[in-house]
Amino acid sequence: MTTQIRYGTRPFAPDLALGACGQLLLLALLGWTAGLGPLGWVAGGLYAAATSALLTLALRRSGTGPFGPANRVTLTRAVLVGGVTALVADSFGGRPPVAVLTGLATVALLLDAADGQVARRTGTASALGARFDMEVDAVLILVLSAHVAGSVGGWALSIGVMRYAFVAASWVLPWLRGALPPRFARKTVAALQGIVLVVAGAGVLPRPAAGTAVAVALGLLMWSFGRDVAWLWRAGGSGRGTSEPDRECGTRS
Repeated sequence: MTTQIRYGTRPFAPDLALGACGQLLLLALLGWTAGLGPLGWVAGGLYAAATSALLTLALRRSGTGPFGPANRVTLTRAVLVGGVTALVADSFGGRPPVAVLTGLATVALLLDAADGQVARRTGTASALGARFDMEVDAVLILVLSAHVAGSVGGWALSIGVMRYAFVAASWVLPWLRGALPPRFARKTVAALQGIVLVVAGAGVLPRPAAGTAVAVALGLLMWSFGRDVAWLWRAGGSGRGTSEPDRECGTRS
């Protein structure tokens, strides 16, 4: 009886538990196959704990029902991003296993195209799902930019930090919280960041070429953010645009 009541009030708990177990198993696998060290274990553990706590809080506040298939895809991506985070953190103590890091990041990027489609086909699109998807993307880009910064220069971190700087600015400037109209260019530029960072971090390009590719990606990202900021300024935070829950909704908050 007690178990049924708990499950009824927290229908997402089993999924979060599986996600946490999956993260620990991935870290253990990386420790066995890639020699993940203490720093990587700490970073991966902190990432898993923060993800679980923040997602639990968001789910409780949203009053959502079952976790849903699209969110399970995103949770799988989050686990992979946790592995990438652990490997990048561990790399500060030595050379990371680039092939493993690149493989995990590539799969995470490929799955990014799946969760939105699953949400639309199953009719489970939601604002919470879109936000979860966006936050996983943001962490992956931040971690990859930190990895690439070690070879092309610290300025590459701007790619990962820019979105968080935008969110911080919206705390001071409420008009930045307005909904943005969906734009294919925004999605394309966002997807390009991950691709370029993975390729640059894989070491398959000469360092000058990798630096140039990352610089071009950064320039496009600055243009995309700049255009959205200009649109929000003209809208004056009036809320124009789309507020429809979508796994690929046009918001940067």
